[in-house]
Amino acid sequence: MEKIPSFTINHLTLKRGIYVSRQDKVGNEVVTTFDVRMKEPNNEPTLHQGSIHSIEHLAATFLRNDEEWKDRIIYWGPMGCLTGNYLIVKGNLTSADVLDLMRRTFRFIADYEGEIPGATPKDCGNYLLQDLPMARWEARKYLEEVLEKMTDENLHYPL
Repeated sequence: MEKIPSFTINHLTLKRGIYVSRQDKVGNEVVTTFDVRMKEPNNEPTLHQGSIHSIEHLAATFLRNDEEWKDRIIYWGPMGCLTGNYLIVKGNLTSADVLDLMRRTFRFIADYEGEIPGATPKDCGNYLLQDLPMARWEARKYLEEVLEKMTDENLHYPL
């Protein structure tokens, strides 16, 4: 069986950042999938399940309500390896194109107070698996250490 492209990225040299994971043609439109990498794979502890679940709820809510981007957002969700998230957006985009959006998203999460949207038994299949304090901590760490200090190395996959 042929290896899929995301398994050909060298995870031993991958830094935290925002990367174009793939671009697909769907009908007449291009859809861009972003790798929003919050942790260095195999080099630091992964995101705790409760925190990444809270990040998922907050980011998805923020993105789908953002006036500029809401009609282009297709999906936001965690990676199975718990080192980041996938963002799928309509359009032929680069990592730099969504950098400001990611800064605003993670600032929203870092500063969020209150009930987590959709974290009720009626709205979520595992509503108790939430950790807002840790989600806020992880969001602020990613925002301050990566998104606010972005370099070219954090915007393009290593060769």
